[in-house]
Amino acid sequence: MDREGKDRPIRGRGEQEIRRTQSGHPVSGQGRRRPGTGSSDLKKNNIQREGTSRASYQEDGIRRSTSRDDGIRRNAAQRGITRDDGIQRKSVPDDGIRRSTSQKNGGHKSKGAPGTESRRPGGKKSKKKRTAFDAVSTVVLIAAVCVFVFSLYQLVIMLVPYYTGSKEYDEIRDLAVTSDADGGGFSVDFDVLMKENPDTIGWIRFDEPAVINYPVVKSADNEDYLTKTFTENDNKLGAIFVDYRNSSDFSDRNTFIYGHNMRVGEQMFSQLKNYRDEEYGKKYPYFYIYTPSGEVRTYTIFSAGVVDARSDNYKIEYASDEEYQEYLDLCLESSLYDFGVEVNTDSQIVSLSTCTSVTENERFLVHGVLTQID
Repeated sequence: MDREGKDRPIRGRGEQEIRRTQSGHPVSGQGRRRPGTGSSDLKKNNIQREGTSRASYQEDGIRRSTSRDDGIRRNAAQRGITRDDGIQRKSVPDDGIRRSTSQKNGGHKSKGAPGTESRRPGGKKSKKKRTAFDAVSTVVLIAAVCVFVFSLYQLVIMLVPYYTGSKEYDEIRDLAVTSDADGGGFSVDFDVLMKENPDTIGWIRFDEPAVINYPVVKSADNEDYLTKTFTENDNKLGAIFVDYRNSSDFSDRNTFIYGHNMRVGEQMFSQLKNYRDEEYGKKYPYFYIYTPSGEVRTYTIFSAGVVDARSDNYKIEYASDEEYQEYLDLCLESSLYDFGVEVNTDSQIVSLSTCTSVTENERFLVHGVLTQID
């Protein structure tokens, strides 16, 4: 096979001008194809070169692709620059590293390349925005934590008195009360109670709601035991206390006893509201008051309803039997339902009062008439 022409150097641009016809084939400067450059001659020489893109024909008649001297064939779609040898090449940087087209915009260096920095438009703005966002997020997080801690503190402040007050009354029951497992044989040691608090005048108990089971005290006013427990500790549970205008032996026509309606724990007089239900009220119509003299006074409920603290329902003194009867009639009218219990001017009653937590002056009032003394 004749390779004589292959070893000849390619003529420079000055020695041979390369023109192209409309078909894209290069021809010599004389405008015609040299003998021996046809496809049959190429086959005859057993030399075949790849590439359907434009090629240059040199004097040896060998058709070559537009490749560099280094023998590396380049894709024609990647043409970029044309050097003095007439060969069109892609604009590849001198470092020989081929880069994707996504890295061409503005000649920016590829992200992540050694020693390079991001130069995207608005990069500094984005960084400032991120910094501002991080600062705002931090402030919001700190504020949220502060709110959570404050709320937790408030919750603890609210719940601690319920716990300590409830524990205190449990201890008092353990000290002063004796009863059977079923509640029978109930008795109170008033000597123990008097040592704890000389203001003790009795003990009140319900079969149901059984939680109403407390010592009863009386002070010189109606404010003292609103915020003090039986042992005179400051606590929102307060104590069960008799109106200071009443006698201490429950001998008045109407004795008022007050207790708080607690939002948590259903303690003190909170469960008086159960008597809004007629079925419940008629099922558990009794409560009991124990006195230091040894009496057990049984009262039967005849009225239960919501009233205004400024109304005549809280009238405690009556100038005559008629006035007292008018008061009893008012109690019956104020009841949510008829208990079927009769009262008259000879009746001695006890009125149990608690707030409803609905409005400031709204109260729930339960009246019981003395039906038995043991």
